[in-house]
Amino acid sequence: MRPVNLIPPDERRGEQASLRTGALVYLVVGAFVAVLVGVTSLVLIGNKVSAREGDVVELHRENAAAARKAKRLASYTQFRTLSEQRVQTVSSLADSRFDWERVMRELALVLPHDVWLIDLTATATAGVSVEGASGAANDLRSLSPGPALEIRGCATGQEAVAGFVTVLKDIDGVTRVGMKSSELPGEDEGAGTNSGDSGGEGEDCRTRKFITQFEMAVVFDAAPIPVTGSGGEVTAVATEEPAEAAEGEAE
Repeated sequence: MRPVNLIPPDERRGEQASLRTGALVYLVVGAFVAVLVGVTSLVLIGNKVSAREGDVVELHRENAAAARKAKRLASYTQFRTLSEQRVQTVSSLADSRFDWERVMRELALVLPHDVWLIDLTATATAGVSVEGASGAANDLRSLSPGPALEIRGCATGQEAVAGFVTVLKDIDGVTRVGMKSSELPGEDEGAGTNSGDSGGEGEDCRTRKFITQFEMAVVFDAAPIPVTGSGGEVTAVATEEPAEAAEGEAE
């Protein structure tokens, strides 16, 4: 049998169904979805930008607060740096100070009864001039940049001088004892006269023919000495013993 559609033509909807399911509907729906996605993306990006801008503002605020705090604490930092520099300077000066009191005490203890001193000059560095000093063993003193004693005196014979040199080496810190001269009075000079040949200055203590007058330098090569560097800083530097010993140094 042949099917017959009894619905009036003007009420039939099946003939227009192709219009509802055509490509135009998909295009409209796709465009709507694209617009929706775009608007959503714009909103999300806008929110993210706003959040980043808020973070930037907060970071600027924290940076400004840190800068103000650092400015307030800058004086304390400068004071701490200055304090550390002063402590280092004082420590260097304290380390480079030479204990002359100890040296003199030990010299008094080791000084033999048959030796007496006429002149004693103590200097911390070479090239220092002491008012009123005789300059005994001056050429020997110039060979050492560190502390040294310049001694002029007399003893009851050359053996007493040699013994004095030996005990001087027992003083703590002594590295060398340089002998400039050790002479008995000449037969043509007599006793108790000043002699230019002896190398001494001032009083001649050789009042007897067996008395020997000597000049020597007692050197402390290993003692630290203050050295002024650039910027006025003071540091302690240990001196080194010269490669060649002074001429006439006692062995």
